[in-house]
Order: sequence, then structure tokens, then C-alpha cells
Amino acid sequence: MTHIHPIPILNDNYAYVIENTGQAAVIDPGEAPPVLTFLKERGLTLTHILCTHHHGDHIGGVTELKAITHASVIGPAAEQERIPGMDKLVRENDTFTILGQEFKVLETPGHTRGHICFYAPSLKAAFTGDTLFSLGCGRLFEGTAEEMWESLQKITALPDDTLIYCGHEYTESNARFCMSVEPDNQVLAARMTEIKDLRAAGKPTLPVTLSSEKACNVFLHANKSARFAELRALKDSF
Repeated sequence: MTHIHPIPILNDNYAYVIENTGQAAVIDPGEAPPVLTFLKERGLTLTHILCTHHHGDHIGGVTELKAITHASVIGPAAEQERIPGMDKLVRENDTFTILGQEFKVLETPGHTRGHICFYAPSLKAAFTGDTLFSLGCGRLFEGTAEEMWESLQKITALPDDTLIYCGHEYTESNARFCMSVEPDNQVLAARMTEIKDLRAAGKPTLPVTLSSEKACNVFLHANKSARFAELRALKDSF
């Protein structure tokens, strides 16, 4: 049985450890110690490190983890010069198998020019880094609104029961923005209540189903990239 574990790291990031029969992979380890502690507690051998993009809060632990575990590092070919120690470079529609699971690569520029997401069909899981957040999306640091809009369309084309595992615990603040845009969205209001209850209990708001995001995430309700750009600008100053 394969399990996915969110590992809180840094201030509000998540790394994700995928566990299967004593072996593990980690996605976006922004720091090494919490990941190493989790691996030791569960007696897991780290075999792979997956990176969605080059920002330090997502790759800060890669070098240390690789030095200690000799895990193979997989990441975006477009960011080859900005992520240390990559062993396998992947591009749009590439597939690879680790821990008995097939992963498909989606190129999702916008937040960074080479950002990718990892989709594991049999796990019904998409690891979206800083492209799609629950009730939000990443800032446009290196790409355009049109590029990010197209990237989000790739994710929303996945099956509705896909579980979204994103890079940050931004959900509660994102929900406040969404409510300001769609105050009469009752599904969103119910999600807000759920979010508050989860955070009050010290629990992650993730993963979340893609169907929930389609119902509640105002960035996915834009009907064209121009409207998306308006929303992104509003969120930047919210």
C-alpha cells in the first residue's frame, strides 16, 4: 500500500513523502531535517527526490538529503542550471515509474519559467508545487498571466477526483480572498468552515479534491486569461 504524508517544513511549506514497502520519495524538500526525522521514525529508505521548481523553500534540503541517502533527484529540464544535483531531467508528458507508481510530468510555467507538476494517476494525486494552491495560485514571478492560465487549464483537465497536494498552507488566507470575490458561493462558505476547523485542530487543509477547487477557487472561474490577470493583480494587493 502506498501512502502520501504531508511534512510541514519552514514557515508554511509542505514537503510530501510517498511511502511504499519501506522505500520513499520526497517532493519539494525545502529543508532536510524534518524529512530525515520522518524517514528515521518510520524506518524508510529514501530513493528519490522530486522537484517542481528551483525556489529555495522547495529545494533547500536537496543537497543534504542526497548526500546522506544517495537518492536520485528528478526535476525540470528547463531549470537544470538552478536546481543542484539533478540526475533525471524531465519535460512535458514525460513519464517515469518510482515506488511502483507511474508519474506524468506537466510543464506549468507562470510562477517560474520552468515549473512542473507531477501527476500520479493510480494514486489520484497531483503535486502542484506553487502553480495551483487550494483556493489560490502562485504569484507570477517569471511568467505571464496567460502562461499561468494555460498551466492551470492543464491541471483542471485531470479527473475531478484527483487529490491536489500543493506546496504551501495558504488555504485560509486564500479563502478570505475568494470569499471577497464570490460572497454568495455557498460551497465556498462551507469549505471556509472546514478550513477553519482543520487549522484550529492543527491539521493540514490538504489534500483537496480537484472538484472542490473547481467549485471554490475563483482563479479557476475566470473564463479567459484577461480575467485571470485581473484576479491575480487583486490578490497581490489583497
